[in-house]
Amino acid sequence: MSPDLAAGIRRVKGAKRLGCRLGNWLTAEEARTLWQLRDSATLKGKRDRAILALLLGCGPRRRELTELTVDHFQRREDHWAIIDLIGKAGHVRTIPVPSWVKRAVDDWLAASSVAHGWLFRRVCRTGTIWGAEITEKVVWHVVKQYAGRIGILNLAPHDLRRSCARLCHNAGGELEQIQFLLGHVSVQTTEKYLGCKERLREAVNDKIGIEPGP
Repeated sequence: MSPDLAAGIRRVKGAKRLGCRLGNWLTAEEARTLWQLRDSATLKGKRDRAILALLLGCGPRRRELTELTVDHFQRREDHWAIIDLIGKAGHVRTIPVPSWVKRAVDDWLAASSVAHGWLFRRVCRTGTIWGAEITEKVVWHVVKQYAGRIGILNLAPHDLRRSCARLCHNAGGELEQIQFLLGHVSVQTTEKYLGCKERLREAVNDKIGIEPGP
């Protein structure tokens, strides 16, 4: 084999792989177990539960979560929502907040006496609040800590965002609405988050209401 041919083969073997899996998705049971772990008696436990509930129920990015304020939560159309959240590339969106997520947030606010400013704060080992905000690293550690307690390894905050998207889709959520929820500019990005595969056995166009009668 010539040196030039061998070098070419090495370049092909070392080529970047495309189309690899984007990350992990939790089942509904795993997600429910994760955010409901029994650690809500302490101040840190209440904060962590609210963080996990928001990540799984609303799908914010890690940075977006750290920048949430108390004033972001407002009522719209008889429903709680995170209003005017500035996301990636400066795009602004409104995120509906399920009632169970709002209850977790309210539990944290009541226990911490946080009434304005940043929603989440650091909690020291003595169980008291210090500082004005949390960092993205704190969110990472919260997810890793609780995922480890239920035996799930290599779970990242973004995996909870992906799980939120897929769980919404599995529950019948429209692709466009999930795109709005996550703040994706392109619907193709949302499709990648869902990890959808085309089904031929139960094809989406088999029964669309225009078939001839029996």
